[in-house]
Amino acid sequence: MKRILYMLTCSCLPILAQAQEVYTLQSCLENGLQNNYSLRITQNETQISKNNATLGNAGYLPTLDLSAGYKGTVDNTEAKLRETGETTKERGVFDQALSVGVNLNWTLFDGFNISTNYKRLKELERQGETNTRIAIEDFVADMTAEYYNFVQQKIRLKNFLYATSLSKERLRIVEARYHIGSFSRLDVQQAKVDFNSDSAKYMKQQESLNTSRIRLNRLMANPDVDRNIRIKDSLITVGAPLAFDELWNATLATNAALLKAEQNTRLAQLDYKRVQSRNYPYLKLNTGYGYTLNKYDISAYSRRENLGFNGGLTLGFTLFDGNRRRERQNADIVIKNSRLQREELALILRADISNLWQAYCNNLEMLKLERQNLVAAKENYEIAMERYLLGNLSGIEMREAQKSLLDAEERILSAEYDTKLCEISLMQISGNVLTYLKQ
Repeated sequence: MKRILYMLTCSCLPILAQAQEVYTLQSCLENGLQNNYSLRITQNETQISKNNATLGNAGYLPTLDLSAGYKGTVDNTEAKLRETGETTKERGVFDQALSVGVNLNWTLFDGFNISTNYKRLKELERQGETNTRIAIEDFVADMTAEYYNFVQQKIRLKNFLYATSLSKERLRIVEARYHIGSFSRLDVQQAKVDFNSDSAKYMKQQESLNTSRIRLNRLMANPDVDRNIRIKDSLITVGAPLAFDELWNATLATNAALLKAEQNTRLAQLDYKRVQSRNYPYLKLNTGYGYTLNKYDISAYSRRENLGFNGGLTLGFTLFDGNRRRERQNADIVIKNSRLQREELALILRADISNLWQAYCNNLEMLKLERQNLVAAKENYEIAMERYLLGNLSGIEMREAQKSLLDAEERILSAEYDTKLCEISLMQISGNVLTYLKQ
């Protein structure tokens, strides 16, 4: 028994004594938002979509090319005059051509495809920001839930330690009474079994607390996931009662998933416009400025140089490409599907928020009942202990009173945590989960 007591006393020392910084929910969230790898990856992807949303990428700007070239030919030539029939032959005629130029190509009009493409890139940029918001809200919800899970595991560990202390006190009483003949050896053995059982539960609970601590470190992207953590909160606090109508109205207005669904609809509409733009003509400007040098071996001129400007306009119209009708029909179907997906998502959110609201209300009522039960269980245990000390209560009955007290503490702890989880989920669906950053 001394060995078990020593293990129980020393096992918490690494967790409680070595940690230095005291974390609050806000500090955990701030560290995670700054360092979490998944969030950083999502933010980088958002930056890519922002970098893509430019006039040049959409096709508004011209292209300017600098080109240079050299060409040389060595020919054997034979020429015959029509009038005289005289034939002239030349061997190894070496002609050369050198060119340098700057060319500008600019699509002036492409059936509104360029403007539509730019709008699409800007919409993708906004969707990237929405994806970042979704990732941040998911992270805040996960971190808040895990933070209060850590609080829950700490409270449960404290409850198990309390249960072990009660069992230890009972064992001390039984051993003392056994030595004076008031209790039998069976009572002593039963008290030892109960003490060992509570001690084992306490040590097992340390694993759950350690698992939660490691998850908190991982969410905060701490390099040392085994780093000890001390938190400020010792209770699970349930916020002010929520209102269903306010939650649902906020969901329709600010829910990130709904916003993304609406963005998908706009993207589908823009894709349809891109297909439709092929029904219009296109107009392109081509211009350049260059220098050309030609060297002739047998011509009347030994060399010729050209330096100047060239330009032109190209007007065209695609009469038939074989895919336009199919692509237009498919784009129209994509628009309809995106609208259906948005309506389905709204229905799913309505179902989710209704289920969570029912669970939230039930948990609040259960929490009130369990708090009353805890008061009754404490009084029951105190009465049982008095009777046990007087010898009017058996060890089994005393154990049942102790178990009732511990069960009441466990139920109220579970009710508090379940209520908090419902609160977090409701806040996330309604787009208000970031308020936990201010706590």
